[in-house]
Order: sequence, then structure tokens, then C-alpha cells
Amino acid sequence: MASFASRLLATSRKETPPLMRLALPICGAQLAQAGMSVVDVMMTGRLSATDLAAVSVGSSLWLPLMLFMTGTLMGLTPIVAQLLGGGRTAGIRPSVHQALWIALALGMVAAVLLWFTVMPIFRLMAVPEEVAGRAAGYLAAVAFGMPGVALFQALRAFSDGMNHARPSLWISLVGLGVNIPCNFVLIYGGEGLTGLFGDWLPGSVQGLPALGALGCGIATAISMWVMGLAMIAYTRHSRAYGDVALWHSPTPLRWPLIGELLHVGMPIGVAIFVEVTLFTLIALFVASLGEITVAAHQVALNYTSILFMLPLSLGMALTVRVGNTLGQGRPEAARLVAWHGILVALAVAGLNSLLLWLTAEPVIGLYTHNSEVARLTLSLVGLAMIFQVSDSLQVNLAGALRGYKDTRIIMLITLLAYWLMGLGGGHWLGRHGLFEWTGPLGVHGYWIGLIAGLTTAAVLLGERLRRMSKAIVHGEIEIPVE
Repeated sequence: MASFASRLLATSRKETPPLMRLALPICGAQLAQAGMSVVDVMMTGRLSATDLAAVSVGSSLWLPLMLFMTGTLMGLTPIVAQLLGGGRTAGIRPSVHQALWIALALGMVAAVLLWFTVMPIFRLMAVPEEVAGRAAGYLAAVAFGMPGVALFQALRAFSDGMNHARPSLWISLVGLGVNIPCNFVLIYGGEGLTGLFGDWLPGSVQGLPALGALGCGIATAISMWVMGLAMIAYTRHSRAYGDVALWHSPTPLRWPLIGELLHVGMPIGVAIFVEVTLFTLIALFVASLGEITVAAHQVALNYTSILFMLPLSLGMALTVRVGNTLGQGRPEAARLVAWHGILVALAVAGLNSLLLWLTAEPVIGLYTHNSEVARLTLSLVGLAMIFQVSDSLQVNLAGALRGYKDTRIIMLITLLAYWLMGLGGGHWLGRHGLFEWTGPLGVHGYWIGLIAGLTTAAVLLGERLRRMSKAIVHGEIEIPVE
């Protein structure tokens, strides 16, 4: 044990800088993409409550679809990382091309779903007719951008696997920069432009219609395609990818490679989809507890979600570092890299919890001036400090396992921990309490359920990583290769 600890300490000295060089640009890209949703909500909210509701309801449908596509395409990252680490760069180009075929297929399927299935869902959800109509228009526009964002995510997974995470940051910022002016013009129309710049604008500009939620959807689709095309242009012309001539000639469909990509990536997509739907369902259950509770839950969740971006990005970077090291045929070093990443994740969780403790009151004051909402939010932040530790651990343990291409077990653990422990346990505590010891815990019960679910996931994933990494070191399991 002492020998492992000393080797882990030595690994920390040389592994921390490359891990952080990967994680920080990924974190920036995640924040930029999250910023698009924030901008959409803020700008439509200034137009009308109906348009705001339409965008909010519509986002609850297309965002899980996009995250499922993103997770599925993330299966490319450990494949590229292992090929790069093993010096088998000739295998990277065909693998990326198969991922692009998958991206196009997923983007088209997502578009078709958004065009033809949303109104029955809105009727089932009893969404008011006016909101449903505008949300359907918003989603029909967003659908055009789904193939574009799928291509971006596939190329981002390739670039991350090549230890080159900065393009996703800069191109995500470009997407945000395009989204804001397009939103303004399309949501507010000529009236908004006149109010901003004055009456000197040409009559044709002043006569532009204010499209509201529909305009927001068009702006989102434009941003998606700008990001996709920018990533294509960058990967075509940059010298950062060495001798991987990605766009030299197209590779036709290769079903074995597609099968490998889906084998690794599909469980990641399902796991992310399960996590997203967990939070969506909890929000729906909390909605019946009153507007004060709903507001406090959303404020606490929004704030902690921002802080979660760094642990999430560390997990994505850890996938690359573990994959690179395994590809080099160094299983003992990969084991040390994985556990070093978990230690860094634990340190980041401690930092996030400290930030919550120090900044909770002033930050909550930026969200609301209602004293009841602020008081309830503050009590949830106390639970969020515990939440940070288990959430940071589970996402980085999952990231390390993805470096081993061990993704199916993550999906199964996610289903068990999130839905049974997190949702089921939280709902029971929220509605009924803990047997005869307490009454219904309300929103606090749901948050305790989340902590229980995330902690269960962290424990199970930790045991899986321990067994998997040790078995590969001892030759009981072969290193997963192409």
C-alpha cells in the first residue's frame, strides 16, 4: 500500500499539469455552450412570458436529445486516445469518419423526432395551446441545427482524444458570439433594432418581424451549424493533429468500426440521458410543492450546476489521459493516472464546497429578493456542499472507466443509482419521510435522494475501477484495443 501511495505521489507531480491543460479548455467550452441556453432564456423572457415558456418547454425536449448524441459520440474519445497513445495513428482517420456517419444519422433522427413528435408530447403534458404552438415552432427551427451540432460533437471528441481541447473552447465561444446578435435580430425584429440604434435604420430593417420563440430557434440552429462548419474548417487546416490527414479522402461505411463506436459510445449516451431525465423528473415532482419551493430548487440547482462544470471537464480529460496511457501498453501507469485524477476531483469538490459556503448568500441575492426563497435556497446549498463531493467523484470515476472503454457498467450503475436510489428514494423521502422517524421532507427529501444516488454511484464505480485497473495490471483482463 505504501509503495502504491508513493508511486501515486510521483505520478501526481508529472500528471497534474497535462490533466489541467486538457480540463480547463473543456470547462470553458462547456460554460460557453451552457451560456447559449442562459442567453435564450434571458432574451425571450424580455419579450413575453409565453415565449419564455415556449423556449423553456422546448429546451426540455431538445437538450436531452442533444446530450444523448453527445454522449454516444464521446465513445470516439477513448478510441482515438488509445490509438494515439499506441502510435497507431493510421487507424484514427477511419474511426473518425465512421463517427461522422453516426453523427449525421443521429442528427437526422433527432431532427425528425423534433418535427413530428412534439405536439403529442405537449398534449400529454397538458401544455397550454398558445405555449405549445410557439414551442413547436421553436423546436422545428432547432431541428435544422441538430446535424450541425452532431458533426461538431464528433469532431470535438476526436480533437479531445488527440489531447487538443482548445478548438472546442474557441469554437464554442464563436457559437455564443453568433447566437447573441442572431437572437436579438430574430427575437425582437426591427422594433428591437430601432430601439437599440435609433430611427436612422433603413425602413426594410425597421420592418423586420419579431419572431419571438421561433426566432430564438432559428438563431440556435444557425449557431449549431456555425460551430459544426468551424470545427470542420479547423480540423481540415490545422497542423495540430500531426500526420492524421482527416479530410484526405472519405472512408466508406465500415460496420465493424461503427459497431465498436456504438459499443463504447451508446452506453455513455444512455447514462447521460438517464442523468438528465432524473433532474427533469425531480423538477416536475417539486413543481407540486409550490412556487417558493420551485424557485428555491431551481436557484440552488442552477448555481451548483455552474460549479459542476469543472469536475465534469476533469472527467472528460481523465478519459483521454487514461486512454493515452493504456494505448502505450502501460497498464500500471494507467491505473496511477486514473486514481490521481480521482484525487484531483476530490480536491476540486472540496474547493467547490468551500466556494458554496463563502458565496452562497450574495449569489442567492443576485437570483432573488424574496426572503422565503432565499432562506429555503440557503438550506439546500448546505446539502449541495455534500452533493459536490459525491457528484465530482462519480463523474471522474466514470471518466476513468471510459478511458478503459468500460462503458456498459457505467450505464447499469447509473440506472440503479440514479433512478432507484436517487429518484425513488428522493420521492419517498419527499412525500412520506423516513419511515416513522420524520414526516415528509419535501424538497429536502429529493436533494437527500440525489446525494444518496450519487454516493451509491461513486461507491460502485470506485469498486469497478479498482477491480478493472488491478485485473489489467495483473494480466487477468487484456488491455482493450481496436
